[in-house]
Amino acid sequence: MTRHQQVPVGPGTVIAAAIAAVITVLAGCVALAPMARAATLTQIGNFGANPGNLQMHLYVPDNTAANPGILVAMHGCNGRATDFHRQTEFASLADRHGFIVIYPQATKSINGMSNCFDVWSNEALQHGGGSDPVSIVSMVDYVVQRHNADPEKVFATGFSSGAMETINLLATYPDVFKAGAPFAGVPFGCLGPPGCGDRTPQQWGDLVRNAYPGYTGPRPRLMAWHGTADDVLNFSMLQKEIDQFTNVHGISQTPTSTTSPQSGWTRRVYGSGQVEAYTINGAGHNLPHPGMAAHAISFFGLDDGSGPGPTPTVTPTDPPPGTDGQIRGVQSGRCVDVPNAGTSDGTQLQLWDCHGNSNQQWTYTSSQEIRVYGNKCLDAGGSGDGARVQIYSCWGGDNQKWRVNSDGTIVGVQSGRCLDAAGSGNGAQLQIYSCWGGDNQKWTFNPS
Repeated sequence: MTRHQQVPVGPGTVIAAAIAAVITVLAGCVALAPMARAATLTQIGNFGANPGNLQMHLYVPDNTAANPGILVAMHGCNGRATDFHRQTEFASLADRHGFIVIYPQATKSINGMSNCFDVWSNEALQHGGGSDPVSIVSMVDYVVQRHNADPEKVFATGFSSGAMETINLLATYPDVFKAGAPFAGVPFGCLGPPGCGDRTPQQWGDLVRNAYPGYTGPRPRLMAWHGTADDVLNFSMLQKEIDQFTNVHGISQTPTSTTSPQSGWTRRVYGSGQVEAYTINGAGHNLPHPGMAAHAISFFGLDDGSGPGPTPTVTPTDPPPGTDGQIRGVQSGRCVDVPNAGTSDGTQLQLWDCHGNSNQQWTYTSSQEIRVYGNKCLDAGGSGDGARVQIYSCWGGDNQKWRVNSDGTIVGVQSGRCLDAAGSGNGAQLQIYSCWGGDNQKWTFNPS
């Protein structure tokens, strides 16, 4: 892959130099194994007002929700909508969850770069100003009208230039877009004068507010991703995005929680979840990596609770009735069991014939913990498919919090994945796994 210069970030940055650095990593850098699917990507000819002269590519899964949500997914400079569709996981997630994906094709060229989204012109930086944002809003309107989509479930995501346009849309059309997930982007207004240099959070926030003067409605939520080794768009851009949108939301620049969803990832949550930031240690200008898209989809609320996602704001309440005693598997008829009545942290749980002993007695608390022995918690040892479920001393972490649902599933708050039995016989181990509706993921609490 050809290397490119880093975006200048000092005062007086010129637009041409900044755009020259916004080279998209080409196909191989974000390539994933293509997913087999029956639905196909379709180019739409006349979708409405198109001052940006964009092309619209539309992915409608075979089974959409009754009022599907809409995701606008945007490639980077030198990229193509068809490749972004093929090389990312958004379409396969749409197949799973029933939302619709719009893949705009950018057409702007500057300094030898082609297919860049406009995030620098006066028209692009103002609500109703014209250029690419108006074209993209036309695409959204088309899908709302033609596919009975829900206008309250419209979201944006993208990489590099597409990440910049994601933030641009959140600033210029907060009445249309409810949230965005930029992968390796910059704050709104960064490519206009005086550039991407240091500003206070208030100054960054003012750029957003001035994009739509007089707007008083709710502001979109933001989930921003950036690699620490990005040599095209400096990692410092992530903090500027955080400063900008925490200020826009009127919340503190100090995170309310900091966690590590998996090795090499740091997730910071601000306020009650209005802003999230993911630092990917050692990653370059090549996001999203496999698995990241599912976190964005869950952040948007476009999944059905089966994908990884943000920790919901939880108000402690009395636990649901009947959530005390043995936890019995619907498929196996066996109970969640601590092997040999062990008490050591890290002991992996299993299925075993139900009996009345203390190593099968569980209590669901108002803090969403599932406790055994009074002081050990049902604990997910990771957040991905196949992560072990064990007991561990209770400490209040999100990996020890669970949603006990009326359909029989027990879903991890941190991972969004289901408590899953990897078999049905005595000794079958427990894990978390993407929810799919099988009886090995359904449980009942039974007084013993």
